[in-house]
Amino acid sequence: MKTCLVVDDSSVVRKIARRILEAMDFQITEAEDGAKALDACKHTMPDAVLLDWNMPVMDGFEFLGHLRRLPGGDLPKVVFCTTENGIDHISRALHAGANEYIMKPFDKDIVAAKFQEVGLVQLIEPTPV
Repeated sequence: MKTCLVVDDSSVVRKIARRILEAMDFQITEAEDGAKALDACKHTMPDAVLLDWNMPVMDGFEFLGHLRRLPGGDLPKVVFCTTENGIDHISRALHAGANEYIMKPFDKDIVAAKFQEVGLVQLIEPTPV
């Protein structure tokens, strides 16, 4: 089973993401800021990180920089999930090592599509009758 670390300061967003990702057969861990997420990654590197940008203590962008410098930190697929929609934010995130970008609010179809794009899930096409 693949693992995903959901990093967001909103417990509601973490809960929604958990439900969506568990339905996609991910084992979920959560962190409410980048510092706690970094500690979690030092303990066990996840397969994926669903990452908010604006958080207290350490924001998502700073976390991403630290993550990518950790041993094995180049391996997780990182999908930013944020309200920051400026092209400069998207460009900075991708340049810093994010694999994809999702805008809030999101739903299961958006998460599934982005996770498929980065190779984390394979969506099953309906069989034609």
